[in-house]
Amino acid sequence: MAMVRPLLRSRHGVSRQTVHAWLAKYEAGGLDGLGDRSHRPGGCPHQMPAEVEVEIARLWFAHPSWGPRRLVFELERLGVDPVPGRTSVYRALLRLNLIDPAARRPRDRRWKRWERGAPMELWQMDVVGGFVLADGTRAKVLSGVDDHSRFCVSAHLMTGETSQKVCAGLGKVLRAYGVLEAILTDNGKVFTGRFNQPPVEVLFDRICRENGIGHLLTSRDRPRRRARSNASTGRSGPNSAPIGCSHRWPRRRPSWMSGSRTTTPTARTRRWKWPPQPSGSGAKNRPT
Repeated sequence: MAMVRPLLRSRHGVSRQTVHAWLAKYEAGGLDGLGDRSHRPGGCPHQMPAEVEVEIARLWFAHPSWGPRRLVFELERLGVDPVPGRTSVYRALLRLNLIDPAARRPRDRRWKRWERGAPMELWQMDVVGGFVLADGTRAKVLSGVDDHSRFCVSAHLMTGETSQKVCAGLGKVLRAYGVLEAILTDNGKVFTGRFNQPPVEVLFDRICRENGIGHLLTSRDRPRRRARSNASTGRSGPNSAPIGCSHRWPRRRPSWMSGSRTTTPTARTRRWKWPPQPSGSGAKNRPT
């Protein structure tokens, strides 16, 4: 045997330690003992206890729709200490063959992520708030977020929602970051006057036009209840009558209103005008 060991080392390139390990395995178990063995360690100090895995399996069988987050919450309610993390619970479900990782709901390819491809292509701006200050003043914020990077470009604080203050915040942002391609806002009067009668160009629109910035607007809010009411009565505006009728509908006050503060001030009520009609269509018979 003493001559065999150097021969194995020189002819087959086997180290001395390997030869001694093979001999020890042969003496312990014969030829069957020379087979490959598992290199898995005998224990793992941070492995999840078997009792916790059994509790996870019991909860999952009772509620198969629960995910790792809900299972962690229920384990904490049951007083399990220490509470495993969501990833540990997910791996335990995989080890127990309770879930199939390939059976997840695929993402709908028809969905399109709504964001621009590069920064400074589009900002989303809006006036949010009322924040109450220490002296009781209610302030609002002109917020702005870059559509691609989600970077907050504007958090301009102002004590009132006026066109001058909003445009002051816009100018401050443009001086800090430069001119962009487009801005998306709602249809508020401080942002646009396109839907006024007649349409006007407010200061915000003018700043965008003079700097070559596209001003995009969200869809107009049209409540269904108001649309049905106008369609059923045939009215096209406040305090107005249908075309071809000389009767002017009175503004009736609901019975649940009480006091003068609940009515709309007369100065804020926009007077409705008759739409233009082509010549020769009986415009002279229009009621006055």
